[in-house]
Amino acid sequence: MRDKKDKEKTQIADDPVKNFEKWKRKYNNTKKRVKLVEKATEKRRDWEVERENIQKLVNKYSEINPKEAVKFSDFPLSKKTLKGLLEGQYRQPTEIQRQTIGFALQGRDVLGAAKTGSGKTLAFLIPVLECLYREQWTAMDGLGAVIISPTRELAYQTFEVLRKVGKNHEFSAGLVIGGKDLKDESEKIHRTNIIICTPGRLLQHMDETATFHASDLHMLVLDEADRILDMGFADTLNAIIENLPKTRQTLLFSATQTKSVKDLARLSLKNPEYVWVHEQAKFSTPATLEQNYVVCELHQKVKMLFSFMRSHLKKKIIVFFACCKEVQYLFRVFCRLRPGISILALHGKQQQMKRMEVYNDFVRKTSAVLFATDIAARGLDFPAVNWVLQFDCPEDANTYIHRVGRTARYKEGGEALLVLLPSEEKGMIAQLQEKKVPINKIEVNPEKLVCVQQKLEAFLAQEKEQKERAQRCFVSYLRSVYLMKNKDVFDVFQLKLPEYAMSLGLAVAPRIRFLNKAQQHKSGVTQDNSGTAGHESEDELKSFKAQLKGEQSKSQSSQSEEEDDDDEDETIKPSALLCGFNEEDEDDQKDQDLLTVKRKDVFNINEESQDDEGTDAKAKNTKQKESKVKDAKKIQKKNFKVNTKKIFTEEGEVVQQWPQLQRTVVPDEEEEETTSGINVEAAKERLRKEDQEFDKIEYRRKIKEKHREKRLKEKAARREASKQHKEEKKGDDDDDEEEAVAYLSGADEEFDPSTLPDPDKVHNSKSSSEEEEGASSDRGGRKRSFSSDSSEDDDSDDEVKQTQVGKKKPRKESTVTPLDTGLSLAEDEELVLHLLGSHS
Repeated sequence: MRDKKDKEKTQIADDPVKNFEKWKRKYNNTKKRVKLVEKATEKRRDWEVERENIQKLVNKYSEINPKEAVKFSDFPLSKKTLKGLLEGQYRQPTEIQRQTIGFALQGRDVLGAAKTGSGKTLAFLIPVLECLYREQWTAMDGLGAVIISPTRELAYQTFEVLRKVGKNHEFSAGLVIGGKDLKDESEKIHRTNIIICTPGRLLQHMDETATFHASDLHMLVLDEADRILDMGFADTLNAIIENLPKTRQTLLFSATQTKSVKDLARLSLKNPEYVWVHEQAKFSTPATLEQNYVVCELHQKVKMLFSFMRSHLKKKIIVFFACCKEVQYLFRVFCRLRPGISILALHGKQQQMKRMEVYNDFVRKTSAVLFATDIAARGLDFPAVNWVLQFDCPEDANTYIHRVGRTARYKEGGEALLVLLPSEEKGMIAQLQEKKVPINKIEVNPEKLVCVQQKLEAFLAQEKEQKERAQRCFVSYLRSVYLMKNKDVFDVFQLKLPEYAMSLGLAVAPRIRFLNKAQQHKSGVTQDNSGTAGHESEDELKSFKAQLKGEQSKSQSSQSEEEDDDDEDETIKPSALLCGFNEEDEDDQKDQDLLTVKRKDVFNINEESQDDEGTDAKAKNTKQKESKVKDAKKIQKKNFKVNTKKIFTEEGEVVQQWPQLQRTVVPDEEEEETTSGINVEAAKERLRKEDQEFDKIEYRRKIKEKHREKRLKEKAARREASKQHKEEKKGDDDDDEEEAVAYLSGADEEFDPSTLPDPDKVHNSKSSSEEEEGASSDRGGRKRSFSSDSSEDDDSDDEVKQTQVGKKKPRKESTVTPLDTGLSLAEDEELVLHLLGSHS
C-alpha cells in the first residue's frame, strides 16, 4: 500500500499540470545549462574545428598499416575526399594505392611502379588533395601542386578523374595543355591551386606569364616519369625544375619506372621510397592479357590489317603506327575501303579539339578501330578494349608494355598482336623475353587474306592528294625506321621498298635521298675494306639492272661498245637499289657518258696537241663546260621516242594527241658561257613568252576560221555575180572592180603566212580569169594574189568534187610561176616583210 502511495506522489510531483511551478523551475535550469554550452562552442570558429580534425588525422599517419587497409576509409583521409571517392565508385584501394598513399601522406618522396591499369592515377591524386587540405589552401594562396603528363590526352584524363574525386573540396584546378587559348589561361593560372599540364605549356607560362610563379609549391607529380625524364623532355624539364622550390615533395609514377641515379639527382629527391608492386611477379604484363606475334613481310602488312579488321567487326581495337603521316594516309584509305566498322584516327598533327573529340568518341563506342601513334600508348584508360594491334614494331620493350597496357586493365581480359618483319623478329623477341613478357608466335592463314592493292591504286589514280599522302607515308615510315637507335632490330636496308610502295598503291617508289646518302657512305666503307667484295657487288648490280630492264645480255657488235656499257654500269650507284630501278636516276648518272667521246691515242695525237698548246690557248680558254640545256638539245637530236597518246574517231580521224606537239616560238637566247646547268629564271621567262605567243596563234587561228567561212560565202556569191558580168560586158574595168571587191573582203583579216603557196608543191591549174589576177603587176595586184591563192587552196576540195560530178576535162598540172612585179628580189622581200609586220 505504501508503494502505491509513493508512486502516486511522484507522478503528482512530475505532472506539469498538477505541479506546474516545480516543472517550470526545472525547465528553466535546463535551458540555462544548454545556453551556457552553446556559448562555449560559439567561441571556437569553423577553421579551428577543422584544424582540430586535421590534427587528429595527422596523428594517425604514423599508425597506417597498408596490409590492414581494405577500404579507403581505413586510411586517415578527410571526409570530403572519402565522399568524393564514394561518389566516383572507388571503394577498395588497389595494391599500388595501398602501398603508396601511406608514404605520400607522411610527406616522403615516392617512386611508384606497377603494371598498366593498376590505378596509379588515384595513388597520387589522393595525396595531392590531402596535402592541400592539411595546409587549408585557398585560391588566394596560388599554386600548390603540379601534375605533369607527357601527352595532352593523359593530362585530360587525369583532370577528369580529379574533378570526380575532389569535387567536394574548394580547391581550384586547371588543365594547362597546348592547343588551348594561351591568353585565357594566363588570366586564370595565378589563382589555380592544382595544375595538370604538359611540360612545354607549363614552361611557356613560366616564361611569358608575369603573374604566374611556383615559389610556394608543395608537391610535384610526374606521371609516366620515365617518358618525361627521357631525352625528348630533358631540356624542358630541367628549365621547369629551376623555377620550383627545393623544399617540395616529389612523386614519380610509371609502369616502367626509372632507377637512374642521374635522373633522380636532377629532381633533387631526398631518400625516396621505391614502391614496385609487381617486382617479384613472374611477368611484367597483366596475367589476363593474351599476347601473340606474327611475322609478316612489309608489303603484306596493309593486306593483313584489312583482313584482321574484317574478321573482328564487333570488337574494340587500337592499332598503333610508327608515325603520324602513316596514320593520316591509311585512315583515309581504309575509310574508302569500307571494312564494315567505324574507324577513328588519333595523332599529333590534329588540332586539340579534334583530338578531344576522337578520344571521347572512342570511349563511348562499343565497337570501333582507333588508328593511333604512341600518343595513345601511355596511361589512357579506354574502357573495354578487346584488341591491341601493333602494326609497326615498337621502339623498345618498354614501349611494347605501355601499348599492350591499353587492354586487360584492372581485372579485365584482353588480347594483343604484334606484327614483326623477318628482320625484326630475332632482336625484338629477345628484348621482350628479357623484360619478362610472355608472347607466342602464331601463323596467318593466307586463304583469309583480302587483297586491296588494286583498290588502293584506283584511289591514287583518281585523287592526286591521296597519291601525295601515300608518298609522304612511304618516306615517313622509312625515316622512322632509319632513326631508330637499335640497329639490330631496325635495318632499313633490308626492306623491300618497291614492293612496299606497290602495297600502298604507288606505281613507283619515291626517291629517298637520306637513304641514298647513307647507302653511298656504307658502300664506300665496304669498298675500302675489301676490293674483291666490291667487284662482286658490281656484278650483282649489273645482273639486277638487267633483270629490272627485262633484257637479256645481248652480244655487242664491237668491243668498244662493250667497254662503254661496262663504264656506264660502273657509274650506277648501289643506292639505286633502295627505291627500285628508276630510269630518271640512270639518265642523270649517264649524262656525262652520253655526251663524251671516248678515243684511243693511236696516232700520238696528244703529243702533237701538247706542241700546239701555245697557238690554241685562246681557243681552249673560250671552251667551257656545256650547260644541261645544250646537253638536252643534243640528246633530243637522237630522236628518242616519247610516250604519246592519240584518240581516234570511228572514222579513224585523230581527235586528240598527247603530249601536244609544240614548236618554240621564242628564239633561244645564247646562254652565258660562264654559267653551267639550267638557268631557272631565264627558263621561266622563256616559257612565259612562248605561252603568250601560242595564245596569240590560237586566237588568230579561231578568227581565221570565222573569216574563212565568211570568205567562202562571199566567194560563192561573187562567182555568180562574175558570171553575169562576163556575159554582159567583158573588159578590164569589170575585172578591176571584181579584184577590188576580192581585196576588200579580206581587208579586215590578219595576214596568215601559212596561206602562202608552197613552191615545192604542185598546184592544179587555175581558171583564166584567176591567172590574169595573179599576173597583175601593181601592188594592189600582189595583195589580191595572196587572198586569191588562200581562197583557192581552201576551196580546192570543192572544185575537185565538181569535176568528178560533172565529168569535165581533167585539170592540167602546172607549177606556180613566180610573180613578175617588176621589182628586184631585195625590194620584193622588203615589201613582204613590211606587210607581215603591219598585220602582226
